[in-house]
Amino acid sequence: MSLIPKSLIPASQFSNLFSALFSHYRRHPLQLLALALMIMLATMLWTGVNHLTTQARASLGQSEQAVAARSQVERVDGQALAVADFVTLRRAGLCVMPWLEVERPGQAGRLVGIDPLAAGCFAQTDSPEPENSLEPVDSSEPMESSEPSKKPEPVWTPTLNGEPFIDISEAAALAQNVAPRNVSLSLLIVSPEPASALPADYRMTGFSLGPDTGELGDSFLLNLDALGFLVLLITALLLRSVYQLGMAQRRDSFALLQRFGVMPSAINRVLLVEILLLALLSVVPGVWLGRLLAGTVGGGFGQALDSLFDTPLYAGQAENWLTPIATMMAIVLVVCLAQNVRALLLRMAAMLPFALPAKLLTGAGAGAGTGTGTGFRQSPWPWLALPLAAAGLIMALLAQSLPLVFVAVALVFAATGIAAPFAIAALSATLARKTREPLARWRHTELGVMARRLALPLVALQFALAMVLAVQALVTVFEATFDEWLGQRLAADYFIEVPAGANADAAAQWLAAQPELAQSGDWHQVVRGVAQLPAAADPEKSRKAQSVDLFAIGPVSPLLTMWSLQAAGDQPWQGFAAGAGVMVNEQLARRYPLAVGDSLVLTLADTRLELPVLAIYADYGRPAGEVLINLDLLPAGYVPAFESLSISPGDSGIEVITDGLQRLWQVDSVRVRDNKRIRELADAVFDQTFLLTRAMTFVTLVLAAVALLIMGWVFFSTRAWYFRLLQVWGLTRRQVLAQLARLALTLTLSITLLALPLGVWLTWILVHRINPLAFGWSLPMAIYPGFWLQLGIVSVLIGLSITLLMRSQLGGSGPKPVSAASLGGDER
Repeated sequence: MSLIPKSLIPASQFSNLFSALFSHYRRHPLQLLALALMIMLATMLWTGVNHLTTQARASLGQSEQAVAARSQVERVDGQALAVADFVTLRRAGLCVMPWLEVERPGQAGRLVGIDPLAAGCFAQTDSPEPENSLEPVDSSEPMESSEPSKKPEPVWTPTLNGEPFIDISEAAALAQNVAPRNVSLSLLIVSPEPASALPADYRMTGFSLGPDTGELGDSFLLNLDALGFLVLLITALLLRSVYQLGMAQRRDSFALLQRFGVMPSAINRVLLVEILLLALLSVVPGVWLGRLLAGTVGGGFGQALDSLFDTPLYAGQAENWLTPIATMMAIVLVVCLAQNVRALLLRMAAMLPFALPAKLLTGAGAGAGTGTGTGFRQSPWPWLALPLAAAGLIMALLAQSLPLVFVAVALVFAATGIAAPFAIAALSATLARKTREPLARWRHTELGVMARRLALPLVALQFALAMVLAVQALVTVFEATFDEWLGQRLAADYFIEVPAGANADAAAQWLAAQPELAQSGDWHQVVRGVAQLPAAADPEKSRKAQSVDLFAIGPVSPLLTMWSLQAAGDQPWQGFAAGAGVMVNEQLARRYPLAVGDSLVLTLADTRLELPVLAIYADYGRPAGEVLINLDLLPAGYVPAFESLSISPGDSGIEVITDGLQRLWQVDSVRVRDNKRIRELADAVFDQTFLLTRAMTFVTLVLAAVALLIMGWVFFSTRAWYFRLLQVWGLTRRQVLAQLARLALTLTLSITLLALPLGVWLTWILVHRINPLAFGWSLPMAIYPGFWLQLGIVSVLIGLSITLLMRSQLGGSGPKPVSAASLGGDER
């Protein structure tokens, strides 16, 4: 009695069967190469994006939790903190911990140096508000308790463990080798009791790694994840189409093996092992390439995250290879073995007459995909396109959250993917009925057959073209708008930082007395700080108390009045110059919310101001709310965080200005920044923001184009014997090639035309729906017909490439004999 179950295959038989089935790829190596490249490139793109977004969420979430609702110490005189300040505060009996951030040059992520010994007092001190503690403290005893056994465990050890957190001595050593602007020292403090215990030279402020952005950073990362998912979807369609083509070509081989006694279950097991090996050999290098991609663009991604959301990207945790490998392996298996699931549903429909959903999903009993006609009578899928599209369009218009917008986009994409092949087939059938020319009727009918048989790669190309079109429009309009906005914000040629302890008002008076500046007026004083907005007294208004950036400017110069405003009342700059109101940026107007004419209450250094909103201005590149106020409205006790002078000196040159300010402030030098250089750096940072986006869209378009080229070529090749019949009908070989070229070009250009409205709609979704929800600011809608022409040229090249590949196929012998089996159920 054999100990081997009948369901298993002996090793020798398995090896022979595997060799017999794999011989298909020895005859068609291009298909194997296409499958491997699609899996590897999709894995690379998804792994790179997923690695960066996971690192950002994990490291930022960990560090934000570690310092949630904490306070920090600042010097009253505005000077930077040093080790001597830490010593002074600790000797005063205060619980202070240093927090040293170091941005490593040429590497992704910041490191945070901490002192575990100094952090011990945080664990031993009960906060008066439990929700503000770093970790739950088991003991509820006050600090005055005399029981030494109640001493709690230090809570910083498990929380700040591993990158980005290192010992402060290591961080200090790294800080010696980087520029001072890349090093930041903060002193975290536990509120002293009484509050007067804090020395007079210091004050306490809130400590946070970023402003209250309403989870905009998470939305930004979700945006990247959604784009990565779209790339996976397109690649899955392409992978499915190429794999399905191979399975269709192997049907005769499967039938021959079954005649020799091989069970279908054994064939399915060998096919499972085959796709597992292919996936493993393609996914592993794809994951490695994805990690390499993440490391390459990680520095720019971190800069973009810091610039867009004022939240730095910290160094990540240990790399996890198992998750992306398992995820991509599962996706490949599901995509390639979906036919087995369909067969299972068919058996369900056969055994259970009431299993109507299974019949609908598989098209059982309808003859889907066979016969002639448009296909509307054979399958219920086309009729689902209209309700799906209507639901998606309505949801996209009304949704107020980013996930719902993504669901709406998915519904619209599903509707267009279902409708596009059937639309081409229906139009072809209509044209075939109306024409009387036999050759034109044949061409239209053949186009309908091609649209149905190449439905998956055609839909994938449509999605890729729409995505490329929308992303290109988004990036182009963002670059143009951001460049225009930078031109407004950096209208002055230079800005000069006011040194700590220097009198900025005296400098403003001196500048006003300079003849050339007095004549041109191209200068103003800038004060930056923080203002507090109270919660709305009216419960119907969803205004929450929050801190916002304060941007105080005076006098109102021509450099300011050139700003373009999104919304404004009558003569806003005249009212602003008179101190009759304030202006707010778009982010604050959306989040608070505010409109022109609304009253805004500000708290500045214990002084309450209530002023109307005169205008709303665009503020790209960051989510923080900002209030623009006249400098004369600042109270005397307000302590600014930063002061500067924006100046366009004209013909006199900046040296005359700096020399005069040095004498006035009695300093050896002043810090002058060239706004042109700042603008170049800002453009470079935001170019990095869209580096991943451009890479994903470009590679996806190349994948879709190559897949359609392969599928079209193979499809035309399998019907080469049929196309040779055109020569029997009297056409020359050149005329046959011309007909094939018309067919291929009509097919590719048709799907390009169908992709244009989808791409325009997706552009509108990105700039008017997703962008405000994800970033806090909107962009103007713009379309670029010149780029449409470029996409049309790509489609023409694909069609011509298929035609050129077909030249060799038409030069063979006579028509291929047609068997009855090949005609059963196949479209001729």
